[in-house]
Amino acid sequence: MSNEAVIIEADSSSDYCLQLNRWFLKPIGAWPSSPSTTRLEKIVSFILNIVCFVSVIITAIPSVLLLILEDESINLKLKTLDFLSHLFVSSFNYSTLLLHSKDIRQCVEHIEADWRSVTREEDQHVMMKNGKFGRYVAASCAIFMQGGILCFCFVTALTTVEIQIGNETRVLRLLPCAVYKKLVNVDESPANEIMLSLQIWSALIANSSTVGIFSLAAVLAAHACGQLDVIMAWITEFVKETRKQKGTSSFQEIGVIVERHLRTLNFISCIEVVMNKIYLLEMLRCTMNICLIAYYILTEWDEHDIRNLTSYFMMFVSICFNIFVICYIGEILTEQSKKIGDAVYLTNWYYLPNKEIRNLILIIVRSTMVVQLTAGKMIQMTISTFGNVVKTGFAYLNLLQQIM
Repeated sequence: MSNEAVIIEADSSSDYCLQLNRWFLKPIGAWPSSPSTTRLEKIVSFILNIVCFVSVIITAIPSVLLLILEDESINLKLKTLDFLSHLFVSSFNYSTLLLHSKDIRQCVEHIEADWRSVTREEDQHVMMKNGKFGRYVAASCAIFMQGGILCFCFVTALTTVEIQIGNETRVLRLLPCAVYKKLVNVDESPANEIMLSLQIWSALIANSSTVGIFSLAAVLAAHACGQLDVIMAWITEFVKETRKQKGTSSFQEIGVIVERHLRTLNFISCIEVVMNKIYLLEMLRCTMNICLIAYYILTEWDEHDIRNLTSYFMMFVSICFNIFVICYIGEILTEQSKKIGDAVYLTNWYYLPNKEIRNLILIIVRSTMVVQLTAGKMIQMTISTFGNVVKTGFAYLNLLQQIM
């Protein structure tokens, strides 16, 4: 195979791994620009950024005023707060994507460079296997997140209510989030439909930013795991070839393995820089949403409203799935980084010369330093963290039931 053919295949493979991320982030102008990005594309992205922020702000203001100025029931205010928290946290995630565009571009270029540098077919298979896993997780995040929130919005929009104004009876559609009627009179027909469309549009923007964050984290973590798998394979082959003392071995220089190991650890550190603030907010939001949505499910269960029950249950599943994903990828990254030292120890290292053994010890020492993704550099993202989030959410639910 010619060098040109190898480069083309590498470019198509990296494009395959990152394809869904571009699809999720480009429509909201959050995909980082590259040197090949045209001036027109940058202008379009800037316009999309303004449209997204303005849409969310216009949607949120009437609902915020309702919380502050109206003396409504606690249930209505809780539902309003739930929708607003989704908008605000997603807006923060969106802002983080824009502020860290250079870091995200660096991660994307890192993936592309890794694919261009791979020359062995077995390494390509390992990387592609992890790339496909990242795509599957990204697609699942999109299905659960968009499906859960949009299902709730459309089920609410399809629900009509009759109100009596003077001698006139009007049939209006319910809004996903209540608004301050003195600012926007949604009891009249044009304003009702406009506000409904705006809320669904803003929910779609918020969902897209959240899906973009989770899918990007999944793809980047999957690529890092693929690189760690390749390094373990290299270590095993290095020991075998060095023992046989074959000068033609492509792994005779331990420096190649050490360099790739450090490169992968730097890549994980870059993921941590981009994601740690987002993870912290997502954990707080998911804890609150688990509490509130579980409360809504219990309320609707007493009223036997199957349609609302279905939409709330889908939202609950999507929230639990998303927090599970970010905890799971943090867990597997930490475990994979530790396996590098285990891979060295499980080889026949005792047959090697003392010099080579000392070089392998350096790899073991480096792998003992825990590599982890965190929430705000305070909480390690692990499966046990997911369990703690769910338990905390239900503890707050118990407290909320006692108050109500």
